[in-house]
Amino acid sequence: MSDPRKPLSGKTALVTGAAKRIGRDIAIVLADLGADVCLTYRDSEQDAQATVQDLQGRKVRASSVRCDLTRFEDIESGVKQALALTGRLDLLVNNAGMFSSKTMEEISLSEWDAMFAVNTRAPFLVAQAALPALRAASGRIINIGSLGGIHPWATHAHYCTSKAALHMLSQTMAKAWAPQVSVNCVAPGMIVQGEVGAMYEQFAEKTPMLRNGRAADVAEAVGFFATCSAFVTGQLLCVDGGLGL
Repeated sequence: MSDPRKPLSGKTALVTGAAKRIGRDIAIVLADLGADVCLTYRDSEQDAQATVQDLQGRKVRASSVRCDLTRFEDIESGVKQALALTGRLDLLVNNAGMFSSKTMEEISLSEWDAMFAVNTRAPFLVAQAALPALRAASGRIINIGSLGGIHPWATHAHYCTSKAALHMLSQTMAKAWAPQVSVNCVAPGMIVQGEVGAMYEQFAEKTPMLRNGRAADVAEAVGFFATCSAFVTGQLLCVDGGLGL
């Protein structure tokens, strides 16, 4: 008899950039829901190993794979290694991302291209590589966008534009790959993970819920999309405490 507390039992998830921070919390929530998890990392090998051990402690299978998401070869290899964990892939979470602040006139061509390579091109390529397995499993894709993809931030033009493109990409995937695969997007607002200072306090004061977000808030939203009806697709869910209102 299946355990209603673990609706993802028997399913496998691939979470990019999940060695630490928000990605780690996402991986943990999925494991707590019963999923086996493969995570990618680029430079944080020790953090990745620690996260894998934490996931295995939750009685699920887990593995990590080094993957530079700007390299197509790494993406193909990463998806293959994720499939090697259990032989199937039910859920892809495109979490890995890049963030930086710079005035628009100071953004260089290489900085612009690097932002799009990680935030927009990589989710497309990972999803494309994983699509045959996801179709076979009637799986799901969850992309991690941003409140910055909805509201223009003057000192984050390359970031905001790349995330806005990811939001549209999510909707396009949802339409193109239905009915076998559902695709949704989570758009976090101000998420803090130990950071303190006047700037963070100001954001909390401006937020209707009177606090900044936590990684767990984002992870729970991912858990919702991972377990809700597959009829829910093409949706953008802001996790911002009302900051964007």
